Amino acid sequence: MYRGTQTVGTCVENPTINAEDTEVEREMTDDVFDHTYREKIGPKPPAKIVWRNVILMSLLHLSAVYGILLIPLAKPATLVWACLCFTMSALGVTAGAHRLWSHRSYKAKVPLRIFLAVANTMAFQNDIYEWARDHRAHHKYSETDADPHNAMRGFFFAHIGWLLMRKHPDVIEKGKKLDLSDLHADKVVMFQRRHYKKLILCMCFIVPTVIPWYFWGESLYIAIYVPCLLRYALVLNATWLVNSAAHMFGNRPYDKNINPRENKFVAIGAIGEGFHNYHHTFPYDYTSSEFGIKYNFTTCFIDLMCYLGLASDCKRVSKDTIKARQLRTGDGSHRSG
Repeated sequence: MYRGTQTVGTCVENPTINAEDTEVEREMTDDVFDHTYREKIGPKPPAKIVWRNVILMSLLHLSAVYGILLIPLAKPATLVWACLCFTMSALGVTAGAHRLWSHRSYKAKVPLRIFLAVANTMAFQNDIYEWARDHRAHHKYSETDADPHNAMRGFFFAHIGWLLMRKHPDVIEKGKKLDLSDLHADKVVMFQRRHYKKLILCMCFIVPTVIPWYFWGESLYIAIYVPCLLRYALVLNATWLVNSAAHMFGNRPYDKNINPRENKFVAIGAIGEGFHNYHHTFPYDYTSSEFGIKYNFTTCFIDLMCYLGLASDCKRVSKDTIKARQLRTGDGSHRSG
């Protein structure tokens, strides 16, 4: 079983991996691409638009645009609070739903898992169980009909369109066959799933709005539009850019045979999640990048949690493995840092 070598207070790479072994034995394999999957022959099923989602997303983005206009009127403390809410929401997705629960790339103690679940609820991107299930399907069936946000269907679909229409039947069929026993066994994940509607009302909408209004007298109007709705829309789009832009724009230094790319701008906006060619090549690496903390706030956060004793067993790819892979399948654009 592949486990990252760990020392007290830090997460380091495992130096024992064979340089040619890029699909090492791990605790879970449902995030490894399935080369045996074949799309069904014949016409594609017609797209079925979910008009409720279209209306809600349109209203949210119109509200976010209006929120931008209100930024000059907001108190400095409110803008700082909005940034804190953005960061917390993003960590709930990146360090939580993505690296911890989707890929099991590190282990987290109960207090950290609770914090990440709360932060994930503030992000309101479906509950952890559903997010992790869809993300594992995205890796296992990347850019096929069974991929929830298949980038082969275009930028708009990969970015937001997949949320505005019914899932392709293959997404539902293959998603049901994934091994999600680890998520079922996680009491924090299942608690969030059971109480999700009440929790998102509190964490995504009430808390970001009430705190600036109550504690430093911000206008309730501005509190609703800036730290609540604008912040929410920004976190959504930062995450969606990983599905869209990072699958279309950038280089492929690790595997030129797949579409995911290295996109520094997405990495900055999504606090470390834009090194996507690397991530799809080595999905079990807790840093999601060859370069550790560079442009990668999420890795900084996980390293801090390791230092505090709240995280451990961080899985990392050895330099030899990375070099061997980029020489064998990369597009020649690899740089040392």
